[in-house]
Amino acid sequence: MFSFFKKKSSPTEAPAPAPAEVPAEERRSWVDRLRSGIGLGESPAEAEPTAPEPAPAPAPVPVPVPVPVPVPASVPSPSPAPAAVVPVPAPVAEVPPATPAAAPPAIEPERRSWMDKLRNGLRKTGSSISQVFTGTQIDDALYEDLESALLMADAGVKATEFLLTDLKWRVKEAKVTDPAAVKGLLADAITDLLRPLEKPLQIGEATPTVMMVVGVNGAGKTTSIGKLTRHLADNGQKVLLAAADTFRAAAREQLAVWADRADRPDDKAVAVEIVSQESGDPSSVSFDAVVAGKSRGCDVVIADTAGRLPTQLHLMEELKKIKRVIGKAQDGAPHEVLLVVDGNTGQNALSQVRAFDDALQLTGLIITKLDGTAKGGVLAAIARERPIPVYFVGVGEKLEDLQTFNAREFAQAVLA
Repeated sequence: MFSFFKKKSSPTEAPAPAPAEVPAEERRSWVDRLRSGIGLGESPAEAEPTAPEPAPAPAPVPVPVPVPVPVPASVPSPSPAPAAVVPVPAPVAEVPPATPAAAPPAIEPERRSWMDKLRNGLRKTGSSISQVFTGTQIDDALYEDLESALLMADAGVKATEFLLTDLKWRVKEAKVTDPAAVKGLLADAITDLLRPLEKPLQIGEATPTVMMVVGVNGAGKTTSIGKLTRHLADNGQKVLLAAADTFRAAAREQLAVWADRADRPDDKAVAVEIVSQESGDPSSVSFDAVVAGKSRGCDVVIADTAGRLPTQLHLMEELKKIKRVIGKAQDGAPHEVLLVVDGNTGQNALSQVRAFDDALQLTGLIITKLDGTAKGGVLAAIARERPIPVYFVGVGEKLEDLQTFNAREFAQAVLA
């Protein structure tokens, strides 16, 4: 490193001799020459009589002048580099690595096929609602068109008003300006509205678990019982069926056919059995079936009842009687009272839910025939007015066409 300090003389060195004294006149002449810019070794006669030309900028004086810190740019600063300059990997907790668990779960082929059928069944509703979001701006006209589409989809007045209010709030919170993005927010709103209906059917809390299945004529009670029996048998449950629909011709034979389809000959421990009487009282058949189920070690007993309209009060009273008699055969039974609703009946389905729930205190619903002209919006009306769990949704006649209800899947199918 260069030094900007003069070296001190050694004390042992001899002092330099004092310079000789210069006469005053000679010194005055020397000063004049210095002021005139003449070389000190020149004489006044040798100097040019004219003024000297402007000299270029004088070269730096050999003695360096004080300047800022004399550290070359190539010499690194002794202080440590700031921490922000050094790239540090982000913590794992803040940026989780892509793992298989983070990816959406794979959908089984059977479930995917069922979802395709559900979308096809509700395509009419989905297309009418999707047309609302083809505009270029979000305004009152969009919400008015959406209101009409929801009412046409059998959502009902209360559910429609609720969805519109919720959707406007979501649009405001998300600061959405594209009408196409409003469709996704509507799917979220429908999902949240239907979420209380999403509940699995519990089996095993009582042995046997007794179910009573009711509904109007033609809703698909016996067919749904056959499909439900297959689901239970596939999960290792031993099922006994009570043919308590003694009024309808061939009802017992139809139940037997579905029992044969659901039977598993490779596993006799879960074989499906039937208790029936040709012209017996429905309450008596149900009682005998529960007693037989207890003695035979069955896991589930399902009583199929006769279809009837909720306006037929004397028949509704008979359903109440069946329920009371089942309770005498086993304490706490029936553990599930399931109403089968035809998805094509629109707002009439909500009326059925109200009437049967008032009479029997329903515990669950099975929505059938969503593969036809069903609009699907009635589930929104049920969720808003009578939020009874929807255990299963049916989209066809095959055994695998009865699947558990999922709010998100249903909302996406309605808007597909």
